[in-house]
Amino acid sequence: MAIPRVMRSASVAVLVAVVDAAVVFPGWDGWPSAAQVVAIAVVAGLAAWLPVVALLAALVLAVPGGANALLVWTGYQVGRQVVSRSGIVVAAVGSVGCLGVQLFVLSAPPGPVVSRYVIFVALPVVLGRYLAQQRRLVSAREAQRRQSRREQALHERLRIARDVHDSLGHRLSLISIQAAALEVTELPAKQREAVLELAASARQALDDLHELVGTLRDRGMPESRSLGGIDGLAAEFRATGAPVTVLREGVPAALAPAAYRVVEEGLTNAAKHAPGQPVTVSLRAEGDTLLVTVRNPLPAEHRRNANGRTGHGLAGLDERVRLAGGMFHTASSDQEFRLVAMLPLTDAIEEAEPEVPASRRRLWVVALTLTAAAIVILAGPASMLGGLGG
Repeated sequence: MAIPRVMRSASVAVLVAVVDAAVVFPGWDGWPSAAQVVAIAVVAGLAAWLPVVALLAALVLAVPGGANALLVWTGYQVGRQVVSRSGIVVAAVGSVGCLGVQLFVLSAPPGPVVSRYVIFVALPVVLGRYLAQQRRLVSAREAQRRQSRREQALHERLRIARDVHDSLGHRLSLISIQAAALEVTELPAKQREAVLELAASARQALDDLHELVGTLRDRGMPESRSLGGIDGLAAEFRATGAPVTVLREGVPAALAPAAYRVVEEGLTNAAKHAPGQPVTVSLRAEGDTLLVTVRNPLPAEHRRNANGRTGHGLAGLDERVRLAGGMFHTASSDQEFRLVAMLPLTDAIEEAEPEVPASRRRLWVVALTLTAAAIVILAGPASMLGGLGG
C-alpha cells in the first residue's frame, strides 16, 4: 500500500510543479525560478503525509507570488486529513499570518490578495473537508449495513434454535421419559443394561441439545457487558467452591458480549472437567484487541482426553467469536487447559472500512489542479501577483 501512495504523491508533485512553472514563470528567471519549482515539487510530495506543514511551506513559497497550484493541493490535503483542533488552528494562524505579511509588510492590494487566499486556500480546504465527511458518511452507512446483516443472521440462528428445540427436543424428551419408565420395570439383566445405556444416551443427547440451543440463542445476552458482570460471574462460581481469579490490564469498562460469553464458557468448562481446581481469568487490552484467557489445572483423569475436548459449547463459542470478528483457540498441556480468544475492542467489524475508490480520488486531484490552472490563466498572473512590484 505504501508504494502506490508514494507513486501517487510523486505524480501529483510533478503535476503541481509543472502547472506552477508554466503559469507563474513565463519568463523563467534561471536558477531562482528552478529552485522555487523544485521546492514546490518537494512540498507537494510531502502534503499527503504532513498536510499542515506542507500548507505552511506553500504559504511561504506563495508570498512573493506564484505557487497557486501548490496552495490548492496543500489546502485540499489539510481539509481532507486534518481533524484535530490544534492542526486546524495552526493552519488558520499560518494562513492569516502570511496574508498579513502581504497586506501590511509588502503593501499588496487587499482585493487581489484576499481573493487569491479565498480561491486557492479556503475553497480547497472546504472541498477537502466536504469530501472527507462524505467518505466517513459512506463508511458509517456500510458499517450500519454490515451490522444489520449480522443482526439478521443472529435472528435466523434464533429461529433455527427455536425450531430445533420445539421438534427434536420434544422427541428426545419423550425418549428419555420412556427410557426412565423402562428403568424401573423388571427386566432381564441384559435388557436392563441396554435400557440403562439408552436412557443415559437420551439424557446426554438432551443435555447436548440444550447446550447447543443455548449457544444459538446467545442465552439472552444484552448488547454489552461490563467488568462488573465478569466479576459477578466469577463470584457465582466462587460460591460453588471453585477459586476464581480475575486479572485485568487496560480493559475498558464496557465489553463486547462475546468476551462475557468466553469467560462464562471457560468457567463452565473448568467446573465440568476440573471441579474444585483454581481458575484464572485474564483480560488484557493490546492496542485495539482484547485478549481473553481462561486457564485451569487439568486433573489426571482428564489429561488423556484433553486434546479431544471439542464439545458443542466450545464449538458454538468458536463460531460466536469468529462472528464477532475475533479468533478462538483451545490448548492443553500435561498440567493445564487454556481457552484463549482474541476480540476487537471496538464494535464487531468483520470487514475493512470502505474507502473512496482510487479512481475517484485521482479524478478529484486532477480536477482540482486543472481548476486552479484555469483560474490562474483566466485571471492572469498580474492580478494574482497583486501589484507586488509596487
